[in-house]
Amino acid sequence: MRLPKRQEDEIGFQLAPMIDMTFLLLIFFMVTTKISKEQVKVDIKLPTASNATIPSDLSNRDIISIDGEGRYYIGQDPADKKSLTAHLKERFKVTPPLRLYVRADKNTPGRQIKELMRIASEAGAVNVIFGTYQD
Repeated sequence: MRLPKRQEDEIGFQLAPMIDMTFLLLIFFMVTTKISKEQVKVDIKLPTASNATIPSDLSNRDIISIDGEGRYYIGQDPADKKSLTAHLKERFKVTPPLRLYVRADKNTPGRQIKELMRIASEAGAVNVIFGTYQD
């Protein structure tokens, strides 16, 4: 008795998982972009600098802002020296190395920036950049 020859199924490329993955990545980047923009909502008038450059790597940085009156902000939340110090030390423990993006108003007193740099160095900051506008 002869059995009929079985037809082999063609192996094809599954497109549905690729589409699912694309949508997941799209949603992820949309959400993280919104969070990053939310952290910079403190009303700061950045100073201008003739040789200002944009760093090649802006990822994984804590955003610290200082307004014209010398008040500190972590993201967009107000902070005092004690809470800023605690936040930076905790961030260093959780995700070293500590990298900061400082946005200081052009009218910020110099002593406030110096104080922030002292706090950052004590917390273990290894890379600090300042926000400016280019002339």
